[in-house]
Amino acid sequence: MWIGVDDTDSVRGGCTTYLARLILERLTDQGFGIIGYPRLVRLNPNIPWKTRGNGAIALQVGRGRGHKMPIADLHGRPLHASPVLQTDLEEDEYTSAHATVNELVRAHAFFDDKKTNPGVVLLPKPPDPRWYREAVTSVVSLDRVQKELIKSGALFTPYKNGRGLIGATAAIAWSLGDSTYEIISYRERSRWGTPRSLDAGSVIAMDQASPSTFDNYDYLHECPRIAPHSPCPILYGIRGEDPGDLLKARGLVRSEDVESWVLFHSNQGTDDHILRKSIREISSFESVAITGRVAQAPRTIPGGHVVFAVDDGSGTIACAAYEPTKEFRTVVRGLRCGDELVVYGGVRDEPRTVNLEKIQVLGLVEIREKEENPVCPQCGKHMKSRGRNQGYRCIVCGCTSKMARFRTVERSVAVGWYEVPVCARRHLSKSLKRMAPLAVVSGTG
Repeated sequence: MWIGVDDTDSVRGGCTTYLARLILERLTDQGFGIIGYPRLVRLNPNIPWKTRGNGAIALQVGRGRGHKMPIADLHGRPLHASPVLQTDLEEDEYTSAHATVNELVRAHAFFDDKKTNPGVVLLPKPPDPRWYREAVTSVVSLDRVQKELIKSGALFTPYKNGRGLIGATAAIAWSLGDSTYEIISYRERSRWGTPRSLDAGSVIAMDQASPSTFDNYDYLHECPRIAPHSPCPILYGIRGEDPGDLLKARGLVRSEDVESWVLFHSNQGTDDHILRKSIREISSFESVAITGRVAQAPRTIPGGHVVFAVDDGSGTIACAAYEPTKEFRTVVRGLRCGDELVVYGGVRDEPRTVNLEKIQVLGLVEIREKEENPVCPQCGKHMKSRGRNQGYRCIVCGCTSKMARFRTVERSVAVGWYEVPVCARRHLSKSLKRMAPLAVVSGTG
């Protein structure tokens, strides 16, 4: 049996992953077994009605087999999961688990926030992976999801407008592929909403000792990036490619007391949200990769944002490096008309703009600037211009020439990859560290 939950948090607090921690505790107390790692699945980051990080959770419950693996520590109580399902739940257990999850959602979701619309889904098996693909790349109709759940024999509960059913279903439908992990440590309840105590030096040491982890520390801006800034229950989360390394990495971080931790399997840092499309094909709220040439030179607009335009032959679209992307804007300012590149980012509705996450520079135009007017071969003096595109003439002897002396301007940008700094990176964006050795240039950290 699969359980999916989404849309329980708020900008004022709460966390759907913490609800996963509570569900794990309650279901294992009731004798249910956990199969595999619980899932943290990020969905379309451009959805305007999302709460915060647009992350849903899912977990598989049943009786398993195989060597068990650590997935959590719940206030001093270690929790393990079986890697493979052996037998599924009976019908009465299915109903009991549904009631337990709904009880926890009703107790902990932020129902008074107008953007919080929880959904709980229980399915005997994952639905078609297309439900995940659609939810991470586009806007999905709630009506379509509900019809699919009814058709699949799911137990599901919508709260308020029920939009959380979309994410809950997508989290179950996620078919892995490229994937990462995140180990999330939670705070003691008495500390929720207070400033977090986290030793920055230990985060640096952890980052340097744990090469399979990523996005831990922003060295350019000298700040840890593993702790959220919201009043949620999370103390910190470490992301990486190896669950064993994450368990070791957690032990290197010095902080306030940790109440519990959970190790999630995730689609974070995978670029699963990116669609390769022509400009003519793109829609609002998508995240795209567009190959084209710079059609309008970069310019800085009020607020410190840098904007330029790309043309791919099917159309032209504005691309923006917003102020929070910091020094990434310096890279963008170095682009010139005719440069060939691939731009990655989310499509803003109005005005239609690609909010840049990273760029791959494929080719650079040669820029030449006049160094000096030609020198008269007879008089040795510089000639004077005869007017636009009319060449040059020596005012002493009348000797003429068509060519001035030019030099090639050294470009500030090289062929390669550039990404926004860690402090501006989206959950789903694949960092250049994860793309190595393809990403040979990391211009912004």
